[in-house]
Amino acid sequence: MLDAARQASRWQPEHHGARLRLVECLIYCAETGLAIEELATLESTQVAPDTLQAIAQMYLRCARITDAARCHEKAVTLQPGFAPYLFNLASSCVALGEHQRAEALFDAVIERDPEDTAAWLSRSLLRPATQASNNTSGMTALLSHLSPGDTAQIPLCYALAKEFEDMGEHEQSFAFLERGARARRASLAYRVENDIAAIDQIKKSFDARAMAGAADPDPDESSTFVLGLPRSGTTLVERILACHSEVGSLGEVNNFAFSLMKLAAGPGSKLDLIARSATLPFAKLGQLYRHSAASLCERRRVINKTPENYLFLGLIRLALPGARIVHLRRHPLDSCFAMYKTLFRMGYPFSYSLADLGRYYVAYHGLMTHWREVMPDGFFEVDYETLVLSPEAASRDLVAHCGLNWEDACLDVHRKTSPSATAGAAQVRRPLHQTSVQRWRAYSTQLEPLADFLTANGIDCT
Repeated sequence: MLDAARQASRWQPEHHGARLRLVECLIYCAETGLAIEELATLESTQVAPDTLQAIAQMYLRCARITDAARCHEKAVTLQPGFAPYLFNLASSCVALGEHQRAEALFDAVIERDPEDTAAWLSRSLLRPATQASNNTSGMTALLSHLSPGDTAQIPLCYALAKEFEDMGEHEQSFAFLERGARARRASLAYRVENDIAAIDQIKKSFDARAMAGAADPDPDESSTFVLGLPRSGTTLVERILACHSEVGSLGEVNNFAFSLMKLAAGPGSKLDLIARSATLPFAKLGQLYRHSAASLCERRRVINKTPENYLFLGLIRLALPGARIVHLRRHPLDSCFAMYKTLFRMGYPFSYSLADLGRYYVAYHGLMTHWREVMPDGFFEVDYETLVLSPEAASRDLVAHCGLNWEDACLDVHRKTSPSATAGAAQVRRPLHQTSVQRWRAYSTQLEPLADFLTANGIDCT
């Protein structure tokens, strides 16, 4: 595909669609640096606002949030008042921490298109709702006019759930959340059994015998991976480390997975791919990943904060001996509920059903138990609760694990100005708080079936 895209771009260099397809192929082949160069060249030409939007989306896939924001800004300048462009610019402002401007832009979107329910949700996420200041009446009125099968209700339900939770009205909050999650789940062709089978295959392929072949850790390895289930505190840990003067972050990127696919792609099913990945030239995989990461960050320590990399722990150990790995843990019910109440932009299809969540969590828990057995001392584990209840002690341990000297700046996470495009982008700009600890207890009745299932499978939910 990359070869064909390169040929098309040579034949018609003025064809923006061909150039964008070339960028996409470069990203898939873990050539992120070349992709960014190509985007910069294309952006420098005279392009229409819709092409600027496409360039921005590709920048985001390279974790270049500031570059994407610049393209969104240009598009709005060229076509002022166009609601979709205003929405994208507002989303960029959220990632950049410009929340007042983001709220004003979302207001402008809703004024132009009152039925843009994604804008209602994005605006609700910017700050806590109160009894004196909330958007629930406008959203419930809009929801009453939507048909039961209209997917526009999904973000609206999540927004209402969020605002009612802010105001302490938990039963009403959960009712809207359940409605939104059910509608989202119905829109997906997903079977949790497939993910469970993949996790089982990972455990079989990367058993103790396979992991015994890992090379001795390289003390000069610069890669650091922060991973865990989404909404478990990975963004917080990333930003604690990124406050250090020697550390830079790639953000959430798929560079490791793309490097893997470059070597392991071939015929057969996903399970065949997993089995084949255990026979790769691991040194080559490490070289491919380092090459892709080097184009994004030049600091001494480079963080990859992609939560799902827990699936690749065996490969990371084999391909990058000496890489620092930090795994985030959180109370099972707080973890599951935090995922359940998040409308993710993409990924995590298991999070829209408590039944799916329970089964996936059990499989994830089993995988992490497996990694501890076959990789003793192979990664550092941080409990979210410890991190927010004893931030300095936990942060010092974290920084020491990464082989760094302590810097007081690591405690000033909310003051860090670097962009964040994760689901918790609004929260990371606020001072560290403990309000999310044990939040599941306000919904103990609704979550009881999930708690019973997890407990029956050996997971402590007390």
